[in-house]
Amino acid sequence: MINQVTLVGRLTKDPELRFTPDGKAVSNITLAVNRHYKNASGEIEADFVHCILWGKTAENTANYCKKGAVLGVTGRIQTRNYDNQEGKRVYVTEVVAEGVRFLSSKPAGTRETQQTSQAPMQPQPVPIQREELPFV
Repeated sequence: MINQVTLVGRLTKDPELRFTPDGKAVSNITLAVNRHYKNASGEIEADFVHCILWGKTAENTANYCKKGAVLGVTGRIQTRNYDNQEGKRVYVTEVVAEGVRFLSSKPAGTRETQQTSQAPMQPQPVPIQREELPFV
């Protein structure tokens, strides 16, 4: 069986970092992921996907990302259900993140940007392994 998800989208709000009673970091985020087609009105629609981040991934995302940041998330789909206060069964489908990539540039004015702004860094090429290419 395979349960693997890859998403690229924008954060709909600033991530909020919380901790479980045993001290583990957790953050729930929502990514707005554009669809690959336009609707009848000519507009591009988006899906809003709920994701759960754990541990250092949750901490780093909360510390370095803001609303509108572009993130790449890999993980797995998880479903769960619970009874709400009215006694109705609520079903939830979400992505449990196993990896997050920050795809936006750092916003101006952050400490890290100010410290490195004197010497601009050149982007380093990322080597691509032949096995990773789906069309080879």
